[in-house]
Amino acid sequence: MHKITPFLWFDDKAEEAAKFYCSIFKNSKIVRANRNGKKVIGVTFKINGLELIAFNGGPHFKFTHAISLFVHCKTQREVDGFWEKLSKGGEKGRCGWLKDKYGLSWQIIPSILGDLLGDKNSAKSERVFNAMMKMTKIDIKTLKHAYNPK
Repeated sequence: MHKITPFLWFDDKAEEAAKFYCSIFKNSKIVRANRNGKKVIGVTFKINGLELIAFNGGPHFKFTHAISLFVHCKTQREVDGFWEKLSKGGEKGRCGWLKDKYGLSWQIIPSILGDLLGDKNSAKSERVFNAMMKMTKIDIKTLKHAYNPK
């Protein structure tokens, strides 16, 4: 067990959500489901080695953008795949943000974005930032073109 584990409060779909997330990410699995009789009250699951707990706590609290899960992607294919799967039935936002069908916020971000935004040449990083601000799903080719227009 990790010292710190994200704890996600769902109305009543914790098990369904955990299975959904495990179906999207490789090396993921349900570790255990805690029950109160036949009713699932919590699910411990792993996504690529990150342990999370999903809890059926009722309708008292909802997810907000104040917390999100950040997905590092190496390729556009990864960005496209995670974007489409996680946003299905949810809400596509700006700059790589989306809400899944359970209301949880995700950021689907190619790793190169951080490198380009962190460039010491402020003109290049500013062009990348401005290009990103116009996007919903992040497009690596467009970022590279903004970084180094030809």
